[in-house]
Amino acid sequence: MRRGVGLLALCLALVATFLTACSGDADDDTVRLRVLAGPDLAVLEPLLGELKDETGVDLRLYHRADAETKTPDRDRYDLAWLSSDHYLRLTDRHALRGLQRTVTMTSPVVIGLKPDVARELRARVPGSRLTWADIADAAATGTVRFGMADPRHAGSGLAALVGVATAAAGTGAALRPEDVSCDRLRGFRSGQALTADTGPALVDTYVDHQDEANALITYESDLLALNASGRLDDPLEVIRPEDGMVLADFPLLLLNPAHRAAYDKVTRWLRRESVQRQIMRHTVRRPVTTTVTRDARLREPVGNALFYPDQPAVVETLLADYGDPDRRTTSQVVFLLDFSGSMRGARMAALREAFAGLSGADPSASGKFTRFYRGERLTVVRFGGRVLEQTTVTVTGPKDLTALAGTVARGGYGDATAVWSALDHGYRTAARELAADPDRSVSLVLMTDGENNTGLSYAEFVRRHKELPAVVRAVPTYPVHFGEADAGELRRAAARTGGRMVEAADSSLSEAFKEIRGCH
Repeated sequence: MRRGVGLLALCLALVATFLTACSGDADDDTVRLRVLAGPDLAVLEPLLGELKDETGVDLRLYHRADAETKTPDRDRYDLAWLSSDHYLRLTDRHALRGLQRTVTMTSPVVIGLKPDVARELRARVPGSRLTWADIADAAATGTVRFGMADPRHAGSGLAALVGVATAAAGTGAALRPEDVSCDRLRGFRSGQALTADTGPALVDTYVDHQDEANALITYESDLLALNASGRLDDPLEVIRPEDGMVLADFPLLLLNPAHRAAYDKVTRWLRRESVQRQIMRHTVRRPVTTTVTRDARLREPVGNALFYPDQPAVVETLLADYGDPDRRTTSQVVFLLDFSGSMRGARMAALREAFAGLSGADPSASGKFTRFYRGERLTVVRFGGRVLEQTTVTVTGPKDLTALAGTVARGGYGDATAVWSALDHGYRTAARELAADPDRSVSLVLMTDGENNTGLSYAEFVRRHKELPAVVRAVPTYPVHFGEADAGELRRAAARTGGRMVEAADSSLSEAFKEIRGCH
């Protein structure tokens, strides 16, 4: 009997030893928590051993590229540690409602520019304080070629997209659906040269392709750490845009309420002054504890923190239009411009001023976001009682814009106004362009100051429009109501084609064209 008891005791001891070895720790008081973590949190791994020693909580980080865009699995993870939970709270409020949330550090999304490019852009701007509008303007001309993470997966990419769109809207508030129904980011996006699924992968991609891009849009911490790494041919100058930045606050979320006590230990430790200093040293992120003296590189104020949208439709629209970094942003706009006799004088001066503004002469923020951009295909049709002249260019530089300006600057007015014949001609032009390139995005802009008095009637135009192939019928028309034009007919034409009419007084033709620019 004694021998049997001894054998049983030995077996139990061996089992206990085996289980302890499998657990990875002989300390029964250690609490192990599975943490869903964004890739940007990997840099904190060296601190987790100290956290375990001082709190008895062992955080096991499981990094996922989609951690910030996919609802966390509460059955699989105890905590989630993300660079931002803005997107998740917007798209799946029920899943995150009521979760304990603790901010652990902060970092704004900023721009890193190669020194020569930074100098060039600063020299153009009064006070040398650059904005997102300045970056968009330089991207449109090809001066800035940037890398940005995929906004469908990476928090930094989505925050950058939201930040630029918010600056482009110019409201000073969170984006609304109407602010992005005709957003103005095509020129900005035309400058994107590099991308990656995550922020850390983007940094590596930029290091490997420094000759292909001269700018990097990501978290301030990533740029400062990269500059200190010795991996760059030229350190990047960190630009904190004057028109605001979206801030990441790296929240730690409690997914499993059963571990509330351990979660509280972890968050108290993370926000301890000495630990915040370590986090700052390891990550170059801004401490959330106000008593911590900031690293000299982090003393520049964040300034205007941009609001994150509070309506899912806003982000859905942005991602639909610009979520895929590989999707072409180039498009074609066909401008049908009334050159009847009534356009002589001040009205023609206003039209030419509007085109000069779109070609880069408008120094306002809205002008920089709406200007013609590199790679865009543009057609200008001058019409009176018939088509007077047609010019098409693909923008590669100033010479192409000069050619367009020449078409608009020439005289040769017509003695009648064939509005619907001109629009029909525009659709025939669109049909040819789409036949040559079915993936091209085409839109028509119709500007007239008078009523139709020759050529096709509106009813005849509608009949011809119905006979077009579906892909051509889908091309939208954006009429500009100017002078004595028939607003009713223009509005009906816009509704039929999926566009919308824009009102313009003689003094605001430039604003009307800028309003249309984001809609194609």
